[in-house]
Amino acid sequence: MYDKITKLFFKSHTFLRISSLVLAILLFVYVNGEKLQNVRDSSSGNSSTLTSTMKKTITVPLDVNVDSDKYVVTGYPANVKVTITGPSALVTTTSNTQNFKISADLSKLGTGTHKVKLKETGINKDLSYSIDPDNITVTIATRKTVTMPVNIQVDSDQLASNYKVGKATSSTESVKVTGATDEISKINRIVASITVPKDTKSDLSRKVTLQAIDSNGNTVNVVISPSTTTVNIPITRSESDSSSNDSNSESSNDSNASSNANDNSSSSSSSSSSSSTSFN
Repeated sequence: MYDKITKLFFKSHTFLRISSLVLAILLFVYVNGEKLQNVRDSSSGNSSTLTSTMKKTITVPLDVNVDSDKYVVTGYPANVKVTITGPSALVTTTSNTQNFKISADLSKLGTGTHKVKLKETGINKDLSYSIDPDNITVTIATRKTVTMPVNIQVDSDQLASNYKVGKATSSTESVKVTGATDEISKINRIVASITVPKDTKSDLSRKVTLQAIDSNGNTVNVVISPSTTTVNIPITRSESDSSSNDSNSESSNDSNASSNANDNSSSSSSSSSSSSTSFN
């Protein structure tokens, strides 16, 4: 009886409908499972791309915050290195734009030597960074400005023979010198040094960089304004050479005059002799 009912059920339309529905559900689940896996794989790849990190080291100028009208600061580097780490796109953008700064705040410090920690401003919070060096040692001194005359120093050892240099002149007669009080006190003179090129025979004009020199001839670390001057040097033939030429010229003239006198005397004697003969 059971077998008969079972055979009738499998042959009925109800069985076919139920079977079709089950197969459709299984097929739907399979297809959507594949799509879901693909989405997960794609999302995983995108997430990996977005979260990939990069490290880069860049060189940036150091900003020193100090009252430059009152103080002079020495001992700090012009640039520092900053290593940034984070998402690749953000690191690249930050490296290209450099829209941040590294600074040393000296605004609350007085004269003397100080160790100062460097600080950053403007680096994105999603980035980590390190500064090299992360601290500096600086010396702060009272600023002083004085006015000093320009001294011209001429090296004419290679000047052409029989030539001499005249009095050199500078387009700038005095300059302003600024620096730490201690450095200013070391200055002996402001020098415009120029070397006359080999075998020079005509006037010379050169633009020269000015230097602050101490009593031992060493350069003093100060700022000179203006920092250059134009030196003009007249160059002429030496008097001894000119006198020699004049003497030679006079000797030549005397010799010519003597020769002419002898010629005239000889001519005159000849004429007298001729007249005497004719007279006899």
